Amino acid sequence: MQHLYKPLGEFLELADHLRFDAAAKAAQAWFEHLGRGGNTNGSTVADACSRYVKHLRAHKTDRAADDVDARFKNYVLNNRRLASTELTKLTPSQLEAWRKALRELPTRSGGRRGELRSESTLNRDMTCFRAALNLAFLDGLVTSDFAWRSKLRPIKNADRRRELYLDRSQRLMFIEKAPADLAAFLRGLCQLPLRPGALAKLTAGDYDKRLKVLKVGQDKAGKDRRIKMPDVTAAFFEDACKDKLPSAPLLARADGKAWNKDAWKGPVKEAVVAAKLPEGTTAYTLRHSVISDLVHDGLDLLTVAQISGTSVAMIERHYGHLRSEVAASALAKLAL
Repeated sequence: MQHLYKPLGEFLELADHLRFDAAAKAAQAWFEHLGRGGNTNGSTVADACSRYVKHLRAHKTDRAADDVDARFKNYVLNNRRLASTELTKLTPSQLEAWRKALRELPTRSGGRRGELRSESTLNRDMTCFRAALNLAFLDGLVTSDFAWRSKLRPIKNADRRRELYLDRSQRLMFIEKAPADLAAFLRGLCQLPLRPGALAKLTAGDYDKRLKVLKVGQDKAGKDRRIKMPDVTAAFFEDACKDKLPSAPLLARADGKAWNKDAWKGPVKEAVVAAKLPEGTTAYTLRHSVISDLVHDGLDLLTVAQISGTSVAMIERHYGHLRSEVAASALAKLAL
């Protein structure tokens, strides 16, 4: 008969007269865990994070796994006490403290670097940790999700509708006030609803002049997509590809290097001020404005989602309110 041994700890943080009761309670919880078919290996939070990264590599992409791995190292594994905690001993109070500390931790990248996290940013930061713990629960490493069920719950309505919109004249002014290399990049964002990072990664070889098709590689959506260009847009991209090797950036900086968020951040801010655009305008504002126009002009949400590289649910959540105007216009045409 096989015997299982499980060290419960010395409970040195407790007074002498409290240790026996604490040990008895821990032993009872362990027996209940085994009774529900729980894992006997005593997996920790760090183990759960590692297993989730491996899960992403096997079932998603290396890019997604690398992103999550970096988040774990920055926000979870750097807390040694939390990382070494066994999943069966994880408590709501621990996760509440972790969430509070993360909320107060300044952002480390992007245009809001150094600022406190917004609710939407906090939700994104928590997502992978919650997913790792949920996978551990589904795989039987722990038999209850009570510890994180409420404490890592996403904040409702954090991803509010994007209200900052630039009309066509404002977009033209944005382009006009930008340096020539940035102006070309902004013009590209005004013609396609791409994320700035996705446009920056495109090479001359991604555009097929013969078919007038642009291939957008793995974006946030996680898979390639191909966009058929109308003649007027095709002319812009054909000119951008002229005399370039297939591996060269499609829309490069003046020094020939590819754009990135650190490179465009300063020049974009200067162009926003020069063009007297609303405070808070960024390169991403152009994506929102273009999507808004597509939805408002009546393009079906599925096509908008496919072109922009996101889900129909996300388009509906942020831009569905614009469909009411399209519907009203359509209904008006029915009047006798």
